[in-house]
Amino acid sequence: MKKIISIIFLALILAALFAGWKVFGPAVSTSHGDYLYIRTGENFEGFKDSLVSQKYLGGTSWFNMVSGVMGFKPETIKAGKYKVKKGMSLFSLVRMLKNGRQTPVNLVITKLRTKEDFAGKAGRMFECDSVQVINFLNNDDSLKKYSLDTNTVMAAVVPDTYTYFWNITPDKIFRKIFDNSQKFWNDERKKKATDHGLTPVQAYTLASIIEEETNSKTDKPNIASVYLNRMEKGMPLQADPTIKFALKDFGLKRIYEKYLFVESPYNTYQNKGLPPGPICTPSRETIDEVLDSPKTDYLYFVAKSDLSGNSVFTTNFKDHMKYAREYQEVLNKLDSQNKAKQGAP
Repeated sequence: MKKIISIIFLALILAALFAGWKVFGPAVSTSHGDYLYIRTGENFEGFKDSLVSQKYLGGTSWFNMVSGVMGFKPETIKAGKYKVKKGMSLFSLVRMLKNGRQTPVNLVITKLRTKEDFAGKAGRMFECDSVQVINFLNNDDSLKKYSLDTNTVMAAVVPDTYTYFWNITPDKIFRKIFDNSQKFWNDERKKKATDHGLTPVQAYTLASIIEEETNSKTDKPNIASVYLNRMEKGMPLQADPTIKFALKDFGLKRIYEKYLFVESPYNTYQNKGLPPGPICTPSRETIDEVLDSPKTDYLYFVAKSDLSGNSVFTTNFKDHMKYAREYQEVLNKLDSQNKAKQGAP
């Protein structure tokens, strides 16, 4: 009798150890990837099947048992992006899913040129796709509460790192970006913009043009002064980057006269004043260069013929044309040399 009891006791111990190993031992594989995605409204049974089909688990029997004991039910499933580790236990997996402990997603905004660029980036990172994001950005009704429209919406996008959960909606994505923009435009920056006769959106738009004009930190304040002087005198800005934006051809190396007649509100050769919205997301530094730009008499600038990346600034058209011809001659010479190389055997 004692022998039978001992055998039963041993069997119970072995069963308990086996169960403990199945629950608390390594169970998860990551051959499909390091992240598990649960879409909004996903069917619980379908989700469990996907754990097997995507090879995170070898089966669902023990998963079902642990889920039942821990109270992880269809009504408690939470959409999101979850980081799974190789060898993760069923207990840890179910606890993470039940508690909705998602992995944060960082949306890093540097320089973007269009709403479509923004929508594409967000669509690759979140549950909502690029179509949903662009529809939000192109909906004046959605933007009205932010005092923005489909032209000015990108003026709220200050380059930064924004942290969300994967199943965020387009409206909530933009809300955090807008709130960050409001913090960026503190009283000091607003006053500087006002002193230049600009609203924050206008200052941002001007900065976007300068961001595309040059990489030279020393040139940016003076370029800003040129454009501010032109606006004050009622002159067209004649900013080449706005032509690229109007044509949606950002690879153009030279702006020829034939491009200057494109019909677009962003064509600053044909329309006076600033374009209706920004042409890229300028850096914080460039925005501050605009706000801190000096008072000058400059009305013109052109790249230096030494191809240093810097510009020469002038107050009159005659001097400007002199330096412009020098620069054009250098470009023409380079074009000729490149054509000769391409035609060489």
